[in-house]
Amino acid sequence: MSGVTLHNVRKSFGAVEVIKDVSLEIGKGEFGVFVGPSGCGKSTLLRMIAGLEETSSGSIGIEERDVTRVEPAERGVAMVFQSYALYPHLTVFENMAFSLRLARAAKSKVQEMVAEAARILQLEDHLHKKPSQLSGGQRQRVAIGRAIVRQPKVFLFDEPLSNLDAELRVQMRLELARLHKRIGATMIYVTHDQVEAMTLADKIFVLRDGVVQQAGRPIELYDDPDNRFVGGFIGSPAMNFLPGHAAGAGDGRVGISLTNAGGAAIEAQLAGGRPPHGTELTAGIRPEHIEVSGEGIPVQVEMVEDLGGVSYLHTRTQDGTEIVVERRGTRDNLDGASIHLGARPEHVLVFDRGGQRLR
Repeated sequence: MSGVTLHNVRKSFGAVEVIKDVSLEIGKGEFGVFVGPSGCGKSTLLRMIAGLEETSSGSIGIEERDVTRVEPAERGVAMVFQSYALYPHLTVFENMAFSLRLARAAKSKVQEMVAEAARILQLEDHLHKKPSQLSGGQRQRVAIGRAIVRQPKVFLFDEPLSNLDAELRVQMRLELARLHKRIGATMIYVTHDQVEAMTLADKIFVLRDGVVQQAGRPIELYDDPDNRFVGGFIGSPAMNFLPGHAAGAGDGRVGISLTNAGGAAIEAQLAGGRPPHGTELTAGIRPEHIEVSGEGIPVQVEMVEDLGGVSYLHTRTQDGTEIVVERRGTRDNLDGASIHLGARPEHVLVFDRGGQRLR
């Protein structure tokens, strides 16, 4: 059963179309994440599902019910915003109980629902406190608890962790993942942080300029991007892109003569046939798939990021193309060294002039 479906959804503000014919499906109980750069339309799309933005055309369904023109309060959704939006003069209990009391729920039900949400979010010892007495992470848990007590069909999160420091963001990511497993509700989460998307999502939707570029499981998007934008956006450090042109090879492979690498070339596997000689191509290689070798692409190591278990070589070709290399299990100091880099053909992705993936 579908949790949320969008069919040919569009949204315009005057003459400017910000959501362009988006169709997608998030299964009931799935954790879907909208990810993309600022201004790509992800928050607008979330607000349309919530009913906070009117849909210009197309339809939105929640558990098989068309809610396109239904009021926000009647859609069965609960939204958690970037700001906690807690009432400062109310206690944690009173903040979490506010919507239930507004709906004139029985006192016993209010006590039961708030107690259960507090147990799930480990807030039992803080119910008597005011928001000013809580940490940022605790305040965000209260905001999530306020959503839980409403027992919505769909939880909507609009960059809820962006106001937290780095350590708290990691902690809250884990708590959100555990919460999803515990209650099994449909959740939709908006973020510009692809690390959050990779760690939380059952399904990621990568947006750019109001269009879904690709949707799928996190590891599918990482290993098998449809275009250069998705390949470069998903993954940290980002995929390396090396411009060049087709230059021979065979047996399901294409040779790529690299433009800015001193005449060096690499090979990539292609099942769909070899592009004509001289065709403009771009090779995409993940940092962990680049190897230091005795021959290949000549580069200068400009800086080494040593993080203990992993290190990153920031290198540059003689013509200025930056290449980042991930290394594990080695302690040799290559800072300032002149080295050569290579990659196995099965790890080299190929993109055409327009950025589309060739397979």
